[in-house]
Amino acid sequence: MSALHGPLLLALAMAVLGGLVALGRAIGPALGLQRIGLPAALVAGVLGLLLGPYGPWPVLPAPVETLWARLPMVLLTFVFGTLMLGRPLPDLAKLWKPAAAQTLLGLTLGFGQYLVGAVAVLLVLGPWLGADPLMACLIEVGFEGGHGSAAVMGPIYADLGFSGGTDLGLAMATVGLLSSTVVGGLLVVLAQGQGWLLAAEAGAPLCVLPEPAATAVAAVPGWQERLRQLATNLALVGIAVGIGVVMLAGLERLAEPAGGMLRTVIDALPVYPLALAGSLLVRLALERSDRAELAVPALQNGLGALATDLLIAAATAGLNLPLLRANWLPLLVLSGFGLAWNLLVILVLAPRILPAGWFERAVIEFGQATGVAASGLLLLGMADPDGRSEAIPAFSIKQLLLQPVLAGGVVTVAAPLALHSWGLPLWGGVCLGLTVLWGGLALALGAGRP
Repeated sequence: MSALHGPLLLALAMAVLGGLVALGRAIGPALGLQRIGLPAALVAGVLGLLLGPYGPWPVLPAPVETLWARLPMVLLTFVFGTLMLGRPLPDLAKLWKPAAAQTLLGLTLGFGQYLVGAVAVLLVLGPWLGADPLMACLIEVGFEGGHGSAAVMGPIYADLGFSGGTDLGLAMATVGLLSSTVVGGLLVVLAQGQGWLLAAEAGAPLCVLPEPAATAVAAVPGWQERLRQLATNLALVGIAVGIGVVMLAGLERLAEPAGGMLRTVIDALPVYPLALAGSLLVRLALERSDRAELAVPALQNGLGALATDLLIAAATAGLNLPLLRANWLPLLVLSGFGLAWNLLVILVLAPRILPAGWFERAVIEFGQATGVAASGLLLLGMADPDGRSEAIPAFSIKQLLLQPVLAGGVVTVAAPLALHSWGLPLWGGVCLGLTVLWGGLALALGAGRP
């Protein structure tokens, strides 16, 4: 595409995507789809898929779909830039135990994905399809890491002789994103029926806008003041993201002389967890300078929700259907094993590990460990629309701690190298030991909570 057409094409892609999200938000509630766990963003994405180059009515040009496929990482960074701006900083002395439980749950999920991937290849894909042993890494890469990690890991797989690793990793990320949204939505519906939600315990309806946000927006006097507040809050998010970009550039500069695995890990590190750190720093600066009122909670929540909807819609509309069709059988096996593990951890371990509001804390983890972090935030918004739980602060701290380790971190980069050197049975045994270790520590911590 020429440089002249680039801005026009981007404007067209964003305008169409915004229109699809608006249409999805109108269609979803009208058809009662949220009652069966289908969010409006997924409806918008399916509409885009139907109209895209792989759909039955391909009226949209292929470059629009290509741009949509590139948007999720940008939008995810924006979401994380909003995450802590609109809420008071938590008391770390009271948060360490919930954050520790969240972190141990995340470690159990991540290393367990490697474990079940090894089991799937040893028992099914290897004997029946002659699959490459490195396919055992794809669940963690696709589910935990997403499209960004899958793309970065491609050259490493190619160097080890697994040339199809990039395409299969991207396909796994696509399956994970869809699964996190659809299966996660059904989990929220199940939780409502079982009375697991804090909102249900308090008698609040599911999936409604919180009253404080609605009244706060209505109370803003005049369009000039609304515009000023919107511009201020967008600027605050921009500062948070800018801090993350500068931090990542600094890490890349420090890692450049070292080379080796450190350089590979830093190159694979996405900017969005550092945008979360930027969000925390901006909030800290606002509170220390007594200007916290500049970050309007309703606006920050609304901006984050809109970016999340756009992300889910763009990722769904940009699905590469031919790639999914070509690899449907190994993808089906791996995604089945991965989903079964994630559901086992969320439904069996999480109630015994996490403190009060366990489901809200668990469902955000399910969304992140199956699709992307924004999927978890979307599911949390469905399960806890008025913010009764304390899920966000603990999840945010866990992301800062685990992002350099899993989901594109040190373990993600080292895993195929270790598997290639040790062999699949030994690698599976190591993952079994680590999964039992993290799960056991989590259960011990949960048993000691008040």
